[in-house]
Amino acid sequence: MSESVEHPEDAQMQDAQLQKAVIVGLRPGQPPRVLSEAVRFAKLLQSPLVIVHVDVTRFVTFEDPDGMVHSAPIDLNIDAGAEEFAELRAEVEQALTGSGLVWTARQLVGDPALAIKHLAGALDAQLIVVGTRNRGLGESIREFFTGSVAARLSHRQQRPILIVPLEEPIPDDKKDPWSE
Repeated sequence: MSESVEHPEDAQMQDAQLQKAVIVGLRPGQPPRVLSEAVRFAKLLQSPLVIVHVDVTRFVTFEDPDGMVHSAPIDLNIDAGAEEFAELRAEVEQALTGSGLVWTARQLVGDPALAIKHLAGALDAQLIVVGTRNRGLGESIREFFTGSVAARLSHRQQRPILIVPLEEPIPDDKKDPWSE
């Protein structure tokens, strides 16, 4: 539910510079529209931008009083989160080059909604930006077990949330994807 950093004092110093940030939750390969909207609002609000990737293959075991987070993988043979974070960071660096924004990327662990909520509280974030889920059976099953990150954020914290559609809108004469 918190970030994984090597030196807690570095995170505390950085947190002071990131107060009132716009936080955007991203996954590698996600349509660029989510990041574009987050950038737009960070510029409008004259705020730093914090890119967040949540590694759901790890969970928080405990957090030291100084903020150092200890986590463990759910499966000891998988470290997919580190690879995904590296991929996401490369995508973001390419997209934000020359943007003039103050930004950073952080990897959190555990439940996405709770991890983002915790970080938003620590940074006193002005806005949280997330994308809708992808359509499809796999995403429907995942959401059945974990719930919608956007919906859970909207019920568990008080900050404004911008939910960005990932795909083209569904025509009015088609069934909603969650009813299938």
